[in-house]
Amino acid sequence: MSASPAYSEEKGGSSSLGEPEYGHDPASGGIFSSDYKRHDDLKEMLDSNKDSLKLEAMKRIVAMIARGKNASDLFPAVVKNVACKNIEVKKLVYVYLVRYAEEQQDLALLSISTFQRGLKDPNQLIRASALRVLSSIRVPIIVPIMMLAIKEAASDMSPYVRKTAAHAIPKLYSLDSDQKDQLIEVIEKLLADKTTLVAGSVVMAFEEVCPERIDLIHKNYRKLCNLLIDVEEWGQVVIINMLTRYARTQFLSPNQNESLLEENPEKAFYGSDEEDSKDDKPDAASLVKRKPYVMDPDHRLLLRNTKPLLQSRNAAVVMAVAQLYFHLAPKAEVGVIAKALVRLLRSHSEVQWVVLQNVATMSIKRRGMFEPYLKSFYIRSTDPTQIKILKLEVLTNLANETNISTILREFQTYIRSMDKDFVAATIQAIGRCATNIGKVRDTCLNGLVQLLSNRDELVVAESVVVIKKLLQMQPSQHSEIIKHMAKLTDNIQVPMARASILWLIGEYCEHVPKIAPDVLRKMSKSFTGEEDIVKLQVINLAAKLYLTNSKQSKLLTQYVLNLAKYDQNYDIRDRARFIRQLIVPTEKSGALNKYAKKLFLAQKPAPILESSFKDRDHFQLGSLSHLLNAKAVGYQELPDWPDEAPDPSVRNVEVPEWTKCTSREKRKEKVEKPFYSDSEGESGPTESADSDPESVSESESESSSSSSESGSDSGSRGEESGDQSEEEEEEKKKKKKGKEGPRKEQEQVKKGKKKPPQDEGKGGSESSWEEGSVSESSSSESDSGSEAEESQSEPESKRRTTPPSSKPAPKASRKGTKEISLLDLDDFTPVPPQPASSPAVVSTSLVTDLEGLTLTNASLAPTMLSPVFSTMKTYELLHRMAGEGLSVEYYFNRQPFPPDPHMVAVQIQFSNNTESEVKNLRVSEPKLVSGMRIQEFQEIESLAPGDTASVIMGIDFCDSTQAANFQLCTHSRQFYVSIQPPVGELMAPVFMSENEFKKEQSKLTGMSEITEKLTLLDKCQSDHTIVQRVTAAANVSRVPCGADNEYRFAAKTVTSGSLILITLEQKEAARAHLTVNSEKMVIGTMLVQDISQALAQ
Repeated sequence: MSASPAYSEEKGGSSSLGEPEYGHDPASGGIFSSDYKRHDDLKEMLDSNKDSLKLEAMKRIVAMIARGKNASDLFPAVVKNVACKNIEVKKLVYVYLVRYAEEQQDLALLSISTFQRGLKDPNQLIRASALRVLSSIRVPIIVPIMMLAIKEAASDMSPYVRKTAAHAIPKLYSLDSDQKDQLIEVIEKLLADKTTLVAGSVVMAFEEVCPERIDLIHKNYRKLCNLLIDVEEWGQVVIINMLTRYARTQFLSPNQNESLLEENPEKAFYGSDEEDSKDDKPDAASLVKRKPYVMDPDHRLLLRNTKPLLQSRNAAVVMAVAQLYFHLAPKAEVGVIAKALVRLLRSHSEVQWVVLQNVATMSIKRRGMFEPYLKSFYIRSTDPTQIKILKLEVLTNLANETNISTILREFQTYIRSMDKDFVAATIQAIGRCATNIGKVRDTCLNGLVQLLSNRDELVVAESVVVIKKLLQMQPSQHSEIIKHMAKLTDNIQVPMARASILWLIGEYCEHVPKIAPDVLRKMSKSFTGEEDIVKLQVINLAAKLYLTNSKQSKLLTQYVLNLAKYDQNYDIRDRARFIRQLIVPTEKSGALNKYAKKLFLAQKPAPILESSFKDRDHFQLGSLSHLLNAKAVGYQELPDWPDEAPDPSVRNVEVPEWTKCTSREKRKEKVEKPFYSDSEGESGPTESADSDPESVSESESESSSSSSESGSDSGSRGEESGDQSEEEEEEKKKKKKGKEGPRKEQEQVKKGKKKPPQDEGKGGSESSWEEGSVSESSSSESDSGSEAEESQSEPESKRRTTPPSSKPAPKASRKGTKEISLLDLDDFTPVPPQPASSPAVVSTSLVTDLEGLTLTNASLAPTMLSPVFSTMKTYELLHRMAGEGLSVEYYFNRQPFPPDPHMVAVQIQFSNNTESEVKNLRVSEPKLVSGMRIQEFQEIESLAPGDTASVIMGIDFCDSTQAANFQLCTHSRQFYVSIQPPVGELMAPVFMSENEFKKEQSKLTGMSEITEKLTLLDKCQSDHTIVQRVTAAANVSRVPCGADNEYRFAAKTVTSGSLILITLEQKEAARAHLTVNSEKMVIGTMLVQDISQALAQ
């Protein structure tokens, strides 16, 4: 028997970890189970040399943790595998260590050198996991190591690792607050990060470590406002809350000079009497001296950039924007949040409860905001009680003379509910409506009196309590109601209701002189059996009757006081002793006896029935403190508005000298109009937020730096591809060969399109465009970054400064010797794209690259290819009905755009279907998302009736599928149009060998890998069809592959040059496995959807 404790202990340990669980009784059969020693099996698997066994063991352990089982005894066996070379095993080991590093600190410290090595791992997920584990070891001795790790991670190339560094900062601060100064330096560095992945996390670290350092936000304020729309949802919540507090310290109150802002007719509608009275306090002289309020452009920028987030799917984001508008926006603009908050009432009951708490507070101050949505607050029978009570609160707050009849009809229905707490709250709500709206007071009283005959005792009791409060306002007019209530003392048993009736009779005993003594007689009979609250009121009633009608009630009063003298409750005994001395004069009683009548029968003010949410608005809406109506730990008070506006120049960002060149200055001059449209109804001076030269130059410096980076990336190609003279000879040979073919094709186009005959030079323009791109790429590869920038901006500046000539096309075509750029041609008709079945055209840049190609590591840089054309999809930009006869179509021609390789080339075709000439066709007022750029086409001076013209414009979409909005102008009209790219058009094909493909693919795993299982249709089984469908969906090139059932494609994004690798593997029974590897996870996900859709059609 001595072995039994050890047995049960071991058995219990295994059952707590393994599945299934077994009883401790040996007779339960657990001892004979094959799973009895499961943990020993796991330890053996973890100690084995096979990665597959280790991976299986780790999966089972992580599954146990996910189910809430305790796996801490496996820590030594798991921590040994932290140095495993298999990445999948290593990831799971780090997941385990993050969970248990804090509990098993001594064992974790033994592996700290391995974690430090993990910080240098080439895989970003391993680096991030190592830092996460390191920051989870809560031992002060490793603080310096953590500090170094965080500083290194803050400078990491991967935004995911930088995000993890931001998460580690609060952990280190809570471990050792003396590191605050060094951590603030890291926070300052991370705040300057321009990636959306990092923004939310670093602001959270800022809030935890140094929320008082507002100066760190100044330079990053505009960037945070512009990035806000793209940040992850929980990051948005943190940033919005921080910016709310920032705005309260840096901008003036938009509602300060309400007396001077009478232009807005809706001011009184949204305002409340209370706020108006506060604002009216300053005397007239001070208001005259005060300048009219003009909103700071940065204040407007914040309001404008947060407004779209009201449509977010995340309730927390909507709530954060709603509180920002409530605390920061002018009264006339706060109304926009009402619709969004009402939408949230369709969510889960937990979300509804939080939203209704905030709506209840808002509806006190801004009643008019929610009045149009009154029906949204009507109560459903399926609502939980707490939701019903909050909706009642809101309905009562919204009640006014116009809608009170509707609301009271609703309340009548609610009283029939089976939910007693809800019925009680409804009766209280009726009482509040009667108090606030004088004209319905009698109606409410009569309704409540009718409820006194209800069968339900709780309804009657609550009605009595509310009637008592209402009668205090006009007691003389309602003596009949008091008499009616006196008769109820025989039936009502609820203590609070009985006490309320006794108080009413005692207070207004002069109005019912015959009934009051009889009620006292009845109550004295049952005194000993009553509740304490009722006994106290019986004593009070006896005292008041003794003072007003001592003849009838003297003996009764003495009897009641004698009963109370020997009561078990000391409160009642004390009260009886006190009242006896006060009302019955004796030799010992002092001067107070004279004032007994004044003490007991003094005029009492009527109670004011107020909302319980009235004083909650001093807490920031949406916060836990507001929800609890008490200050929670870590809550930061919302600052008051400043009396004078702080200096706005602190938010200006200095532009580095090297980014300032002539072409950029010209571009700045062009961007004079505001970034957003006037449709939001803002005043003139408040719209210049985004037209700041700093913000423009900042986005341009980003694009220029990315272009110089791509130039340096492709530098290895330029070195390999022979001398410049050899390139020129190759190009001349290509020109001679390529002139005849395009010329014939163009003659056919001319016949079809009714174009005037054109020269050879125009016929060969396609090849010359290719050559132009080749020469430009070679020059950008050989030159330094800044020189490449100047050379790229040169044609742009020329095109803008030279005035358009009357006949530019013929002039350009006559110069046969000179190289023709398509930007100089007004009415260039493109050669129709070739079908996918034709062999891919290899550009001259590829030929030169292939000549110098070697099989060394230097050749691993991917090489750009001319696109593989499939049938181009045409999109409608302007319908001829909307364009009054002018129709415009566009397609993505998948050619490089010579002036700027980071732009997508868009071919636009104009058709004049009117009988009159269309003049001055041009692009105007582009309204672009931050960072997006447009290279406009040269103005078309005239387009004859029945004619068509084709031009090319370049758009830098910043690797995003957001639309580029601009105006298409003629001499007489303006049309608002937008071009939205499919995700497949944001990339350009690249040439790679199979080995290069595999090497790059191995770097892009984990979060950078998106997979999808497909079922291929019968018509989509052949090689030709699959390749055609994939290349139609995305601008990619095929990569050679040894396997028959596998297809590989490669491309890189036009703006940032991020690699996109596509693998399609055919399985049995028409199934297929699609994998996309890319750093751009959003693009990868959308691309998987598009390719899946293309293969399923």
